[in-house]
Amino acid sequence: MPINTDLISEQYRARAVDVPGRRLLITNLRNSEQESDLSIPVNSNGYGRIHTFRRSTSDGWPANPLPIDPACKALGLQPLDAIAAQVFQNAVCNWRCWYCFVDFKLLSANRKYSEFMSASELVDGYLNQTTPPPMIDLSGGQPDLVPEWVPWMMTELRERGLEETVYLWSDDNLSNDYFWRYLTEADHELIASYKNYGRVCCFKGFNAESFKFNTKASASLFDRQFQLMKRLVNSGVDTYAYATFTTSSDKEIPSDMTSFVDRLQEIDPNLPLRVVPLEVKVFTPVESRLDEERRASLDNQRIAIEAWENELTNRFTSEMRSLNIAEVQLAGKRT
Repeated sequence: MPINTDLISEQYRARAVDVPGRRLLITNLRNSEQESDLSIPVNSNGYGRIHTFRRSTSDGWPANPLPIDPACKALGLQPLDAIAAQVFQNAVCNWRCWYCFVDFKLLSANRKYSEFMSASELVDGYLNQTTPPPMIDLSGGQPDLVPEWVPWMMTELRERGLEETVYLWSDDNLSNDYFWRYLTEADHELIASYKNYGRVCCFKGFNAESFKFNTKASASLFDRQFQLMKRLVNSGVDTYAYATFTTSSDKEIPSDMTSFVDRLQEIDPNLPLRVVPLEVKVFTPVESRLDEERRASLDNQRIAIEAWENELTNRFTSEMRSLNIAEVQLAGKRT
């Protein structure tokens, strides 16, 4: 049976946030399968880690400028090929993407592997390093089950005098409307106007079947991703997107990719130029989840990325395609 996304979202939110105390459940990575994939030891007593985002990718795969270019633009840095970030993960996710690099046991509000922490405590952990990186990444899990996390962090960074020197980045799997349901107009204004902030949303597939295959959620929620993305773009938040192209079927990939890019352009004509396809790779937690169908999907994503590249070539000039991703203008984005 597909995951009942709306029900489990409500249940996990109730267990993962203390609104009066301005705290949320943060994952402790010590002794997890995910920890074995880390090249740098965990920090903040196990509740944080350093990740280096790199522009280079596998042969035949497009470069990944996120969040490097938005961070460099906001911080006034020259273009870089890599940038380090302090990562914190919230301890809940309402989907179970088979390729997720996080142990599933770390996604269910399990108090054996998580603790309630405030923005102040997270920033303390970030600063308690010899050389804190220039970016903080609010990851998960699904951070937007606790949308308050972003304005809480912004307020804390502002109060510490770090607003101009630290870039804040957050992830969103486009599964719920909590950004509008639980945040105030003042929160929305803070997020949209905060100069050193970017938000990346992830499209889990390029058609309804690949979405269902990847997330274990109902195929009908594939459409919801576009509705939520449109609302975010129109809100003025500096918004980008990832997309994963693993699919169990190699049939109709080019035509379905055409429809996918059509729908992105219905949100904004330039939106495809702010979308970065992510190559799915096998991390330690993923190895035990692989079966014949999922192994085949790793090959099918190669067909899909070729179709994606063809769509961009046919729709945009070489000049547009070569733009810095942070310079691609969307109608709803504040300049």
